[in-house]
Amino acid sequence: MPTLFDPIQLGAIAAPNRMFMAPLTRGRGTREHVPTALMAEYYAQRASAGLIISEATGISRQGLGWPFAPGIWSEEQVAAWRPVTDAVKRAGGRIVCQLWHMGRIVHPSFLDGAKAVSASATAAPAYAHTYDGKQPHAEARALDADEIPGLLLDYRRAARNALLAGFDGVEIHAANGYLIDQFLRASANHRTDAYGGSIENRARLLREVTEAVAGEIGADRTGVRLSPNGESQGVNDPDPVPLFRHAAKLLSDIGIAFLELREPPPEGTRGKPDHPPVHPEIRAVFDGPLVLNSDFDGVRAMATLEKGEADAIAFGRGFLANPDLPSRIQHAIPLAPDHMETWYTQGPEGYTDYPTADVALLDEALEETFPASDPIATGDFR
Repeated sequence: MPTLFDPIQLGAIAAPNRMFMAPLTRGRGTREHVPTALMAEYYAQRASAGLIISEATGISRQGLGWPFAPGIWSEEQVAAWRPVTDAVKRAGGRIVCQLWHMGRIVHPSFLDGAKAVSASATAAPAYAHTYDGKQPHAEARALDADEIPGLLLDYRRAARNALLAGFDGVEIHAANGYLIDQFLRASANHRTDAYGGSIENRARLLREVTEAVAGEIGADRTGVRLSPNGESQGVNDPDPVPLFRHAAKLLSDIGIAFLELREPPPEGTRGKPDHPPVHPEIRAVFDGPLVLNSDFDGVRAMATLEKGEADAIAFGRGFLANPDLPSRIQHAIPLAPDHMETWYTQGPEGYTDYPTADVALLDEALEETFPASDPIATGDFR
């Protein structure tokens, strides 16, 4: 069986190792959802990942409702992404753009007071992140069937823009309680038309979006993310196995480059999921590379690959404070902790200031040789 450090082919993308960087929203764009120079430094620091999956990136103004998150629907955004992807390539990395439509999670304040869209007229639980702080989620309106062709055009444009911006491909975000997931799972989809009711109908939007994106840039540069085994932002399904077997089979038939699953383990750091992992069922019907994500450390990741349960592992929080995560895991170097209070702030603190292991070990050695109180360490020679 392959190890984490063996190469893997993902359609048209050749990844040098099987430790991927999972998508991580960080809020370092502008208020107008334009990428910044700071983001280029951040992603380039993490270019040793076999593949970087970018933070979730809005396909349209309608679909983006997170403060300071980037989009990819305008020429300005495309131009601002180019220095980011160029920096990753110069550092030897590969990066795909995660395409995001948040559906009912978008607060009306992002839409000049208009309602967000979803599979049905429902509201997410808890609170939305807005520029005015947390606010209760509002009820969305059901996306009309005659609006879906326009939605598919938005996905096609975003995929085309991603390649123009220098990305190696895209990942369609169909997980975590966002728009496509709202159509997939029964708790949020109460429709009675061709997009609701049966499993085939609820998976129709996923199929149409994936076919639209693959038709625009090629299936060999198209990945998909699903979250099959637990509640996400109020979205769930009482019988996930047949639903996600069907979804995985249709994605396999389209021939996508890879499928990523966010599956919390039975005793994960964020609580016990509602259902056991579904990936064994998906593995049986999906013929392409399968990527697993959620709460992995190096030991569990290597064991998962050894058992043949997946072809690669996507690490999220590990990459926050450890830009050189693959090297740290390969050489059994302890991981640095991240700081939650800086996850979504707009500056470099907690973003680009985490050192690599060699720098951290050098600092530790210097501290042992020259304690902080020593004049040589402080520069105080008076």
